[in-house]
Amino acid sequence: MNSQHVNLAGIGAGPFNLSVAALLNKVSGMQAAFFDKKPSFNWHPGLMLDDAKLQTSWMKDLVTPADPTSPFSFLNFLVQKGRFYSFINAEQSAISRQEFAQYLAWVAEQLPSAQFGSHVREINYKQNKFWLRFDDKIISADHLCVGTGTQPFVPSFANDFLGSQVFHGGQILNQKRNFAGKKVVVVGGGQTGAEVFLNLMQGQWGGCYSVHWLSRRENFEQLDESPFTNDVFTPDYVRYFLGLGKEEKRSVVEKQKLASDGISPSTLKDIYQALYHQHVVAGGSERFVLMPGRTLEDMDNVGSGYLLNVHFPQQSTVEQLEADIVIFCTGFKPVVPACLEPLADDFIWETEGVFSMEDNYRVKWRGNDENRIYAVNASRHHHGIVDPQTSLMAWRAAVIVNDLVGYELYRLDQPSMVQWAALPQLHSLQERSVA
Repeated sequence: MNSQHVNLAGIGAGPFNLSVAALLNKVSGMQAAFFDKKPSFNWHPGLMLDDAKLQTSWMKDLVTPADPTSPFSFLNFLVQKGRFYSFINAEQSAISRQEFAQYLAWVAEQLPSAQFGSHVREINYKQNKFWLRFDDKIISADHLCVGTGTQPFVPSFANDFLGSQVFHGGQILNQKRNFAGKKVVVVGGGQTGAEVFLNLMQGQWGGCYSVHWLSRRENFEQLDESPFTNDVFTPDYVRYFLGLGKEEKRSVVEKQKLASDGISPSTLKDIYQALYHQHVVAGGSERFVLMPGRTLEDMDNVGSGYLLNVHFPQQSTVEQLEADIVIFCTGFKPVVPACLEPLADDFIWETEGVFSMEDNYRVKWRGNDENRIYAVNASRHHHGIVDPQTSLMAWRAAVIVNDLVGYELYRLDQPSMVQWAALPQLHSLQERSVA
């Protein structure tokens, strides 16, 4: 087998590791390679609906918050693609996810360190190096950066039913769908559920007989985009959050749900207007039913379809729904890649499947401190709600790169408009009088 050595090996080449790769690209003498088993870059292709919008500013791209002069910025992408003036003239309050995906793919093509079609089968540690085994080669590395993304989550009771009729919303575009005349149930009250429901109303996959949209939340709640909520997505706030205890962190993250997991106001308006047209203007049709405050508890086969038992705690009842199609828009969960299994006993775990993390995104482990393991999108429990979001991915990548090179290559301090941490302690009156 062929063999080579790199200073940093990235496991996965999704957006978060691409950010690390882009900021690391200008460091001379640093050999880095980011490996992804996919044949080419793609970003949630199963959810790339035509009207889907990014919930984060395009200026929070892979590099700009840390290095606005980088050739891998979204602005440079616009210029190189000949669309800068058209983009400005369009005056979009939010850009499409399709265009941001095009930008990410463009960066992946520019970066020599991003290697697709490279499946890391196994990683071992010996002789103060990590050894990555592929099908056709072995590569050694001083450090690792784990960024393999997340996997669709569905409740365990649904696993036995998964297939063409029961699936995760993130896979809705992965094959041709025809829901004409079908009873469809959408489960999940976040942005994905809203986008899927809106597209179903618009007949994207044929005219449904009915669509019921379930959410555990008490209402269909919009994303909190207020200035002071957005201040949570700043380096200054993260530093404050890192100083909290475990229980305090858990409580704070729960309270901040709508800061990262609400529905875009424009999407809610589109849905309400579509409902008005369907229910009122078009003749009072009740094909589309919104059901907040409910939890889908289990499901069973009934004929060629399914019977769903829905708990409605506010009225202490269980409702039943018949469905031909069930779409789970129930989010994604972080997964430790299988290639790290040989190192599992060396990791320090927070809980099962959750790394214990340092503030600088290092994974705590029992190996040599000179050989570091970084992880991106694996630290919500330690760094807070910013971790799975793109808002601070460039800042996080800069933290990792600075730690890797051993000096402040990128400026990390960005003062906030809010005094998140405690004020410095004042001297006592007696000390002040003596002074």
